[in-house]
Amino acid sequence: MSQRESSASPVPTIQRLDDMDENELLAQWRRLHERSEVLVACYDGFDRLRYANPAFRSAFFLDPDETPIWSDIMRRNRALGRGTVIREPDFEKWLISTQSRRGKVGFRAFETDLADGRWLWMTETVQPDGWMLCIASDVTAFRPDERAIRQDRDFAIKASNTDELTGVANRRFVTARCEEMLLQTDPASGTEGCICVLDLDNFKYVNDRFGHQMGDTVLRDFARRIQEQVRRTDCFGRIGGEEFMLVLPSTPIAQAALIVERMLAVVRTARPFIDRPDFGYTFSAGIAAGLPEDTTDRLYRRADEALYLAKIEGRNCIRLEQPGPSLAAAG
Repeated sequence: MSQRESSASPVPTIQRLDDMDENELLAQWRRLHERSEVLVACYDGFDRLRYANPAFRSAFFLDPDETPIWSDIMRRNRALGRGTVIREPDFEKWLISTQSRRGKVGFRAFETDLADGRWLWMTETVQPDGWMLCIASDVTAFRPDERAIRQDRDFAIKASNTDELTGVANRRFVTARCEEMLLQTDPASGTEGCICVLDLDNFKYVNDRFGHQMGDTVLRDFARRIQEQVRRTDCFGRIGGEEFMLVLPSTPIAQAALIVERMLAVVRTARPFIDRPDFGYTFSAGIAAGLPEDTTDRLYRRADEALYLAKIEGRNCIRLEQPGPSLAAAG
């Protein structure tokens, strides 16, 4: 065969992207991820796994068709000594702490190690509706001598954003999420957000009668129960004493009230002490909607005034911010 004839031989053509419809693109995307050694997964706004490629499912011991909630994946693998290495001896405390920060920022990257000895560089990309894309690469061979330094840094960052007693987010972290919400607030386009200030009722009485140790147990019980009700897009944290804050982006105030009402119902049934089945507790809440010109301090002040109304009207209830001059301005 001549050189001329050889050059005229047919060659495969590559289909241009603009010639492919959306279904073809998705099919190609899925095939590539199914073959990739990079770990890829997608969680919905309720933290339920909706897609994971074989590499991800293998690393975290997931059957091909199962779609568990992230916390169940962690709990199951912890019990079997596999998957993510969790150095915190109290798993439930670790879980609450991690969930209070998981998916609360648009993007984050961190390192994590697996029980099989692998070291992963993982990224989380979160949409405003709470859906999350997780991508992890095996970096076991890269500079192992620096891992301890990087891990110490990650632990320090986590500690700086976590309330030590309850394990949920602290004032610093939840305030930053409130500031981010206000930057995106535009009621005209439907991106109105709210904050709720929650305060345990008669908490001083609990401390005085039962002691601070039991009071701390109540705070931890409360934080755990509320965190279990928090959506991916929201952020819950302790801002001091028995006072907590819930940030609810893109949530009208009427919807925010319904969300917190469900939390009230959950806490009313709480019985944190096995040996005191008659002991229960409640909380009161004040909700305020963010305005484009708001600062975090102004918004907090209005929510706190609504909380004050809930307290003087009998506790164990929710009150929304009142129109007109604030109580602080009036007084």
